[in-house]
Amino acid sequence: MAVIVDSRRTRGRRRSAMTATTRTGWLFVLPFVVVFLIGIVAPVVYALFLSLFRTTFVGGEQFVGFENYMYVFTDPSFWGGIGRVVAFMLVQIPLMLGIGLLAALAIDSGRLHLSGMWRILLFLPYAVPGVVAVLIWGFVYGPRYGLVGTMNDALGMDLLIPLSPQWVLAAIANIVTWSFAGYNMLIFYSALRTIPEELYEAASLDGAGAIRTIFAVKIPALRGALVITSMFSVIGSFQLFNEPNLLRPLAPNVITSDFTPTLYAYNLSFAGQQYNLSATVAIVLGIITAVIAYTVQLRGMRAEQR
Repeated sequence: MAVIVDSRRTRGRRRSAMTATTRTGWLFVLPFVVVFLIGIVAPVVYALFLSLFRTTFVGGEQFVGFENYMYVFTDPSFWGGIGRVVAFMLVQIPLMLGIGLLAALAIDSGRLHLSGMWRILLFLPYAVPGVVAVLIWGFVYGPRYGLVGTMNDALGMDLLIPLSPQWVLAAIANIVTWSFAGYNMLIFYSALRTIPEELYEAASLDGAGAIRTIFAVKIPALRGALVITSMFSVIGSFQLFNEPNLLRPLAPNVITSDFTPTLYAYNLSFAGQQYNLSATVAIVLGIITAVIAYTVQLRGMRAEQR
């Protein structure tokens, strides 16, 4: 009988300890949960609510179900912006990640003098606020008073017009690459520093040189970092807003109000007062971004497991 009582007391103490631990854990995560619910869940739910209605001059708010989604799926302005973002993404992301990877490998090699200084200099553009970075490059791209315009005037010819229809995506890609190459470099460099020394010693015993070590040891160890940076870059590309929005006054005929999906949603809401349609564009864009980002992550994880 005493054994049964002691067993019950022990189970009660364990339950009390587990309850206290659970309560403490919830207290720690509660600030994040509150911010998550207010800052992310609530706006998404409200956007979903708005997307199911339409404001009319006669009748006010009217429930229209999925009519807004049908309109967005057949809207050439929306899909034109998606096409520009995809073209931008396919060129800019490999270039940016390639520069960051080469910089990380150079710094990690130990053969680069003043590697700490180079690491800081490469990361420094990321510390510049995005709006300031676009303004800086906007002054460089300026056709009349900017550096490019001054060079064209000195040469007496338009050698390069960054904000022309042919070069505007490249000009924006240059700003994004300048801002984020150092950020990706730091992720790659951090991953390189976690490679065990035993792998380098084994490669050296096998007679592998510096180039062979990069492809046989370092690059395989960076697959996880490449997946993360690729996924972040895809999401960032679909969120492209600051660069075209701030450069638009310099090239209003090239960078239109629907140049990117986010710029299109912004102008629908704040310029066109079409809040319901803007919310629908945001929801559809979020779904497309999530699907593509998940696909990139899934393919990267499968490649890493091979």
